[in-house]
Amino acid sequence: MQHLQFEASWDKALAAKDRLKIKNIFDETKDLNHSDCLFSPIREAINHEEALLVTVLIHNFTSHVLSFHNTRLLYSIQGEAIADEIFTLPALMIPSKVSMPWTFIFPKGSYSPRATFENGRLEIL
Repeated sequence: MQHLQFEASWDKALAAKDRLKIKNIFDETKDLNHSDCLFSPIREAINHEEALLVTVLIHNFTSHVLSFHNTRLLYSIQGEAIADEIFTLPALMIPSKVSMPWTFIFPKGSYSPRATFENGRLEIL
Protein backbone atom coordinates (compact mmCIF):
# COMPACT_ATOMS: atom_id res chain seq x y z
CA MET A 1 0.00 0.00 0.00
CA GLN A 2 1.30 3.43 -1.00
CA HIS A 3 1.96 6.05 1.74
CA LEU A 4 2.29 9.83 1.50
CA GLN A 5 5.41 11.23 3.15
CA PHE A 6 6.93 14.71 3.31
CA GLU A 7 10.64 15.48 3.47
CA ALA A 8 11.38 17.20 6.82
CA SER A 9 11.82 20.74 5.45
CA TRP A 10 8.62 20.40 3.40
CA ASP A 11 6.74 19.12 6.43
CA LYS A 12 7.69 22.24 8.42
CA ALA A 13 7.17 24.85 5.69
CA LEU A 14 4.17 23.59 3.71
CA ALA A 15 1.04 25.73 3.93
CA ALA A 16 -2.19 23.95 4.89
CA LYS A 17 -3.73 24.76 1.49
CA ASP A 18 -0.76 23.22 -0.37
CA ARG A 19 -0.71 20.18 1.94
CA LEU A 20 -4.39 19.58 1.17
CA LYS A 21 -3.78 19.92 -2.59
CA ILE A 22 -0.94 17.36 -2.41
CA LYS A 23 -3.06 15.00 -0.30
CA ASN A 24 -5.87 15.24 -2.88
CA ILE A 25 -3.45 14.48 -5.75
CA PHE A 26 -2.10 11.54 -3.73
CA ASP A 27 -5.61 10.19 -3.11
CA GLU A 28 -6.41 10.44 -6.84
CA THR A 29 -3.20 8.74 -8.01
CA LYS A 30 -2.01 6.37 -5.25
CA ASP A 31 -3.85 3.36 -6.64
CA LEU A 32 -2.68 3.63 -10.24
CA ASN A 33 -1.60 0.26 -11.50
CA HIS A 34 2.05 1.09 -11.94
CA SER A 35 5.16 -0.94 -11.11
CA ASP A 36 7.82 1.76 -11.39
CA CYS A 37 8.11 5.47 -10.64
CA LEU A 38 5.42 7.97 -11.61
CA PHE A 39 5.43 11.78 -11.41
CA SER A 40 2.05 13.46 -10.78
CA PRO A 41 2.17 17.20 -11.57
CA ILE A 42 1.46 19.72 -8.81
CA ARG A 43 2.59 23.05 -10.32
CA GLU A 44 5.06 24.75 -12.63
CA ALA A 45 6.57 28.22 -12.27
CA ILE A 46 9.45 30.47 -13.26
CA ASN A 47 11.33 31.93 -10.26
CA HIS A 48 13.19 35.22 -9.82
CA GLU A 49 16.37 33.65 -11.29
CA GLU A 50 14.37 32.59 -14.36
CA ALA A 51 14.69 28.92 -13.45
CA LEU A 52 11.84 26.56 -14.30
CA LEU A 53 10.39 24.97 -11.15
CA VAL A 54 8.51 21.72 -11.73
CA THR A 55 6.78 20.49 -8.58
CA VAL A 56 5.54 16.91 -8.70
CA LEU A 57 4.36 14.14 -6.43
CA ILE A 58 6.87 11.34 -6.93
CA HIS A 59 5.31 7.90 -6.54
CA ASN A 60 7.84 5.16 -5.84
CA PHE A 61 5.77 2.06 -6.60
CA THR A 62 8.89 -0.14 -6.61
CA SER A 63 10.22 -2.45 -3.90
CA HIS A 64 13.48 -0.48 -3.52
CA VAL A 65 14.56 3.00 -2.43
CA LEU A 66 14.41 5.59 -5.21
CA SER A 67 17.35 7.98 -5.32
CA PHE A 68 18.49 10.64 -7.74
CA HIS A 69 22.20 10.34 -8.52
CA ASN A 70 23.16 11.50 -12.02
CA THR A 71 19.53 10.95 -12.98
CA ARG A 72 18.40 12.48 -16.25
CA LEU A 73 14.93 14.00 -16.19
CA LEU A 74 12.97 15.21 -19.18
CA TYR A 75 10.06 17.63 -18.95
CA SER A 76 7.84 17.63 -22.02
CA ILE A 77 4.55 19.19 -23.06
CA GLN A 78 2.40 17.41 -25.63
CA GLY A 79 5.41 15.33 -26.68
CA GLU A 80 7.72 18.33 -27.14
CA ALA A 81 10.87 18.27 -24.99
CA ILE A 82 10.95 21.48 -22.94
CA ALA A 83 13.65 20.78 -20.34
CA ASP A 84 16.37 18.15 -19.98
CA GLU A 85 18.70 18.08 -16.98
CA ILE A 86 20.79 15.66 -14.91
CA PHE A 87 20.01 15.74 -11.18
CA THR A 88 22.04 14.55 -8.19
CA LEU A 89 20.01 15.08 -5.04
CA PRO A 90 21.56 13.32 -2.01
CA ALA A 91 18.74 14.52 0.27
CA LEU A 92 16.04 12.90 -1.87
CA MET A 93 15.67 9.24 -0.94
CA ILE A 94 12.16 7.89 -1.42
CA PRO A 95 11.46 4.59 0.33
CA SER A 96 9.60 1.75 -1.35
CA LYS A 97 5.83 2.29 -1.68
CA VAL A 98 6.11 5.96 -0.69
CA SER A 99 4.93 9.09 -2.52
CA MET A 100 6.68 12.38 -1.80
CA PRO A 101 6.39 15.89 -3.26
CA TRP A 102 9.51 17.54 -4.68
CA THR A 103 10.44 20.53 -6.80
CA PHE A 104 12.94 19.99 -9.60
CA ILE A 105 14.75 23.16 -10.65
CA PHE A 106 15.78 23.51 -14.29
CA PRO A 107 18.22 26.46 -14.49
CA LYS A 108 17.81 29.22 -17.04
CA GLY A 109 19.24 27.95 -20.32
CA SER A 110 18.32 24.31 -19.67
CA TYR A 111 14.74 24.72 -20.87
CA SER A 112 12.94 26.15 -23.90
CA PRO A 113 11.09 29.37 -23.08
CA ARG A 114 7.33 29.31 -23.67
CA ALA A 115 4.24 31.24 -22.64
CA THR A 116 3.07 28.46 -20.30
CA PHE A 117 4.59 25.34 -18.80
CA GLU A 118 1.36 23.74 -17.61
CA ASN A 119 0.16 20.22 -18.42
CA GLY A 120 3.66 18.85 -18.83
CA ARG A 121 5.05 15.43 -18.11
CA LEU A 122 8.20 14.71 -16.12
CA GLU A 123 9.98 11.41 -16.68
CA ILE A 124 13.25 9.65 -15.94
CA LEU A 125 15.29 8.85 -19.05
